[in-house]
Amino acid sequence: MVLELAGHEVAISNPGKVYFPRAGVTKLDMVRYYLAVAPGALGGVGGRPMALKRFVNGAESEPFFQKRAPEKRPDWVGTVELRFPSGRTADEVVVTDEAALAWVINLGCIDLNPHPVRAADLDHPDELRVDLDPVPGVPWQQIRDVAMVARDVLADYGLTGWPKTSGSRGMHIYARIEPRWEFGEVRRAAVAVAREIERRAPELATSKWWKEERHGVFVDYNQNAKDRTVASAYSLRPVRDVRVSTPLTWAEVPSCDPAEYTIGTVPERFARLGDPWAEMDEAAGSLDGLLEQAARDEAAGLPDAPWPPHYEKQTGEAPRVQPSKRRGGGSSGTSGPGRRQSTMPLIEIARARTKDEALAGLERWKARHPGVFPQLEPADVLVDAMRGRSSLWYRIRLNLQHVPAAERPPQEPLEVDYDPWGAS
Repeated sequence: MVLELAGHEVAISNPGKVYFPRAGVTKLDMVRYYLAVAPGALGGVGGRPMALKRFVNGAESEPFFQKRAPEKRPDWVGTVELRFPSGRTADEVVVTDEAALAWVINLGCIDLNPHPVRAADLDHPDELRVDLDPVPGVPWQQIRDVAMVARDVLADYGLTGWPKTSGSRGMHIYARIEPRWEFGEVRRAAVAVAREIERRAPELATSKWWKEERHGVFVDYNQNAKDRTVASAYSLRPVRDVRVSTPLTWAEVPSCDPAEYTIGTVPERFARLGDPWAEMDEAAGSLDGLLEQAARDEAAGLPDAPWPPHYEKQTGEAPRVQPSKRRGGGSSGTSGPGRRQSTMPLIEIARARTKDEALAGLERWKARHPGVFPQLEPADVLVDAMRGRSSLWYRIRLNLQHVPAAERPPQEPLEVDYDPWGAS
């Protein structure tokens, strides 16, 4: 099928291919959805470099990440060269109009993952992103409550927050900022936001990076590190009911239900209400207040919060090792300095190429230890999506903190032992 869009012809290959089997949504349905909300979708991704997260075998398959724009592409699809923390570079796609939007969906992209910079200035982000990521078992009302706290924190430091559902388990709040600060300073401001939210709602939210230390809603400040991307406004998400990462008004947040915002309902909502984020660009604010708070936190003895593992060790960063593997100094009853002192009783169950394979390994472990798993809390089951060379792999660990010490199984050979770095 060939569509005429923005003065260009866009070929949609295999338009009837089903991407969401349970909902019966095809590739053409996805293209039509994005065209129906194009002003909003382009408001989120337009003019920004973006990584291509391609689900070539549908939403229930594992995606792969393609940073480099395909060599064979129309001459009207723009690119810009990005330099990553590793020192590598890549020409990434920059979507500017409906034609390019439909073209990336034709590649098998379900959600859109732009960087927080404009192609014209790759060194200075123009948005700060607050990602609210609940630990398992946290009710939706708690996420909404934390979102309202985040709104107040941003406002108290001179910024306007713009909320949206993530389309998955959490919520995102963006703040448009003046493009005057480099990535490191924007992340530093995001750390200050996360810590202030935790101070104001310590029972509801946490800024702790390590999963074994988290509770409630994790405020993921590291989404502001260079080379991190977030599903943008109006992105479809690869979940069974085809939910949408939907911009909201603050009046909607206290009662919003993410299940209501899907590929079937958001186009009508957009036609009826327009885009709640339409005025975001006019609300660019300063990070000065948050950076002053960051300086106060540092003066009070708080180190830089941990970075993602593939980033170089940063000046002022606390030791980048999960608490359960930190080394004791010999003063707490260990047999000597340098011995590992486990603060959380974690065991690893599986490392797998796909989430389904990892979960199948967990089921086998549960069958061998039928009396242990019922004692775990939802947050004790740590399922991590890990970034490999070009795709995700999955790790499952269990925190046995709620299991009596005498009943805790030891670390055993992994149920699935996949090597993401050795895989071809």
